[in-house]
Amino acid sequence: MKHPGPLFTLLAGVALAGGIGIVNLATGTGAAPVAGAASAAGSTTAVPPPRTTTSEAPKPEAPARADYAGRVTGGGASVAVSVRDGHAIAYLCDGKKVEAWLQGVTTGGKLDLKGAKNAALSGSFDATAATGTVTASGKTWQFTAPTAKKPAGLYRAAPKVKGQQAKAGWIVLPDGSQVGILAAGDDATAAPPLDPAAGTASVDGAPVTAEPISGLAGNGDF
Repeated sequence: MKHPGPLFTLLAGVALAGGIGIVNLATGTGAAPVAGAASAAGSTTAVPPPRTTTSEAPKPEAPARADYAGRVTGGGASVAVSVRDGHAIAYLCDGKKVEAWLQGVTTGGKLDLKGAKNAALSGSFDATAATGTVTASGKTWQFTAPTAKKPAGLYRAAPKVKGQQAKAGWIVLPDGSQVGILAAGDDATAAPPLDPAAGTASVDGAPVTAEPISGLAGNGDF
């Protein structure tokens, strides 16, 4: 009996392998994948989520010493604040009758100042401005007062009017305008013009020296 030749054996092997492949496809059971093929077809590159960054502008820090002066919202009065090493003095003035001196401590750029007759000022300050509300004579105003560089700022004097001790306060605004009140007892009138460069005013015909209330200059004890 003749044995099949090598060629016949090789063809039989190929046919058998093809048949097994067809059966596997029909039954859903595939042969082991070729190395590298599955990974190339099914692999995905992990893409990290986009980074979100919040770019908040840093807030200006509260200075240890600064002066502020400006008009209240809507006009009608002006306010000045002088800060010095944890202590603050403020002055509200409408140039006619309403005025209030206030003082208090400052912490973390916060203002909480008190004055006579229930006057109060609350708010905050930084390197650019002081903002908040101020109450005096039963009225409340909002304000934003920018930093004041000399000669702008707060001034006061203690002159005598007709032999009676009086008080005078001035606010010189950054634009050079000024407002002030001269009070003697229960009487209050507009303060005479102040010469900020010389720091003097004429009260009741006599020259009076006005003291600058300035945290930058180190003055301002109330």
